[in-house]
Amino acid sequence: MRPTIVFLILVTAFCFSAFGQDKPLTQAEYVQLLYGIERRTTKMEDVVEALRRRGIGFALTDGVRSLTRSKGANDDELKRALEEADRRRKDPVGTRIPTQLEVTGIIDKTRRKTLEAVEEMPDFVVKQQIQRSASFAGTGNFRPQDKLVVAVSYRSTGEESYKLLSINGALQATPEAKGSYDEAGGTSSTGEFVTMLATIFKPENDAEFIPVQTDIIRGRTAVLFDFTVERDKAKQRIVSGSGGLTQSTITGMKGRMWIDRADYRVLRVESEATEIPEGFPVTAARRTIDYDWTMISEEKYLLPLVSDVRLTIREGGRSFETRNLIRFTNYQKFGTDIIIGPEDSEPVVEEKP
Repeated sequence: MRPTIVFLILVTAFCFSAFGQDKPLTQAEYVQLLYGIERRTTKMEDVVEALRRRGIGFALTDGVRSLTRSKGANDDELKRALEEADRRRKDPVGTRIPTQLEVTGIIDKTRRKTLEAVEEMPDFVVKQQIQRSASFAGTGNFRPQDKLVVAVSYRSTGEESYKLLSINGALQATPEAKGSYDEAGGTSSTGEFVTMLATIFKPENDAEFIPVQTDIIRGRTAVLFDFTVERDKAKQRIVSGSGGLTQSTITGMKGRMWIDRADYRVLRVESEATEIPEGFPVTAARRTIDYDWTMISEEKYLLPLVSDVRLTIREGGRSFETRNLIRFTNYQKFGTDIIIGPEDSEPVVEEKP
């Protein structure tokens, strides 16, 4: 029987000498660091930190990008840091990391706008196209398992209702009596619309924010922040069920968020569960949510566009990772029927803004 998992709510001497300098990295230094990653004499996170702290003193070419992908194992964090270092080289003023005083203003304005948006959220329905896959932990070789289509009804009170419409194109029940989301088994997730951002920004949750760098996301200039919410405040719940046995636990949360520098709205969140108790079947839980503007009843709202949920599960002495790639489509006013269409037979494609 397939286990059911519910996620409610991740040197060398040269290296040290190079990181200790304040001058921008030369191309020769950067290339040597890349080869160090490949030889495992340099840590990926150290190279990312060097790019963010020192920047680069050379023009970024397609050849350097290609070498970064090949020697850096196509790591998204490394590629982002390199692109931002090039933007800082070209525009050191416009890409400046905010001062502590500016950070306080950015977070305060973002908190106010986010919580106001939560209060003003309309009743709506939306279709979720969910591509589920799994791999042995650490390999990244995900193999497709199934594709779900789920109708979600959201009420302004914060209530979310999930109905399973189809599995691999096969309709579930009748249009009048759609199956429950839980009937699909496997990994599922909820809380993308309000819960995540509300947990981070509620003043009583005392989230800690640290500016990391600036970035460009879907053409918008953003400030990238690390954030942390302790377990007793975040109260993120993970439920694991297999063979009729259900276990649950409460975790904390940490991650990164991209805040639009112009209108103080969150464009992307990467979160990871913290303080997972030792011995719990789920050993890691990560989620990425990308937000974009969408129209509902001729009004504009910032809502989830894509979510990527990954859980690492230990079972029978082995660890494997599940992945749900979720695309949110057809936002409409509450009460509108969600219709299965030809597009629901297409694979869900990963989007990297």
